[in-house]
Amino acid sequence: MPVIRPSCDLRNKYNEISKLCHETNKPVYITKNGAGDLVVMSIELFEKLEKGLKSVKNCEEYSIDEVFDEIESEVWGEGTN
Repeated sequence: MPVIRPSCDLRNKYNEISKLCHETNKPVYITKNGAGDLVVMSIELFEKLEKGLKSVKNCEEYSIDEVFDEIESEVWGEGTN
């Protein structure tokens, strides 16, 4: 389920939103006057998305083992594989 917050929370509860982005490693959707307006995310998540987009644009291919290793790393943390 996506996290949705009103735009006034960016000003009034910035630290709370920042903590939420870092702890969940998920984007927070910001609304303005009840409609979707922005998405806020941690730099780490943004860089992962950017890396994924670059790999798609470069037609990079990964083995099933590489994919599962990456998923395990995300779920269980670094150094488990």
